Amino acid sequence: MIVNGKRVKKKPLPEETSRKSPAARRPGASRLRVVARPGSPARGWLVLDGRAIPVALGRAGIKAGKHEGDGATPKGVWHPREVRYRADHGLRPTTRLPVRRTRPEDGWCDDPRDGRYNRPVRLPFKASHEEMWRRDGLYDLVVVLDHNQRPRKTRGGSAVFLHLARADFEPTAGCVAFRRPDLKRLLARLTRATRIEVV
Repeated sequence: MIVNGKRVKKKPLPEETSRKSPAARRPGASRLRVVARPGSPARGWLVLDGRAIPVALGRAGIKAGKHEGDGATPKGVWHPREVRYRADHGLRPTTRLPVRRTRPEDGWCDDPRDGRYNRPVRLPFKASHEEMWRRDGLYDLVVVLDHNQRPRKTRGGSAVFLHLARADFEPTAGCVAFRRPDLKRLLARLTRATRIEVV
């Protein structure tokens, strides 16, 4: 556009602005905190913008120095890497993270003796592993964290995710579990730069 001989940057029309996705309009969450509930170490809250969201934690509560099979949610600062979802159980989630569809042949190695420990694997797989295509629906939505990734320590813990909780908020094996509506809202705020502080 040219006004009085000067080039003027055209302002976007209201409808152009409104075309942005909800995730693009919503600010990202730069820092989250996960804390245990006093007197109930396997339950807790994720604190976002001053709001406490209920979560289930590992059966051993939050602990530093996690090791494979201890049932603890690892204390520390973790970052989300990607989202996995079951396309047969829901639509693609709204998020700024990379997204992958979970397939029946997807697994996750939890055998410290295997070179693919704490890595995604393809089933069938001989070493000990978790199945990502679960009958109970807990992994219908999964956020993969960078826990024990770089560096990766033998027996340092594997498959620590954010995922869906059971109806009664049963303890997890070390993950942080949410009600489906809460996790879906959280996904829209997460970026790879988000710091998830488990304290």
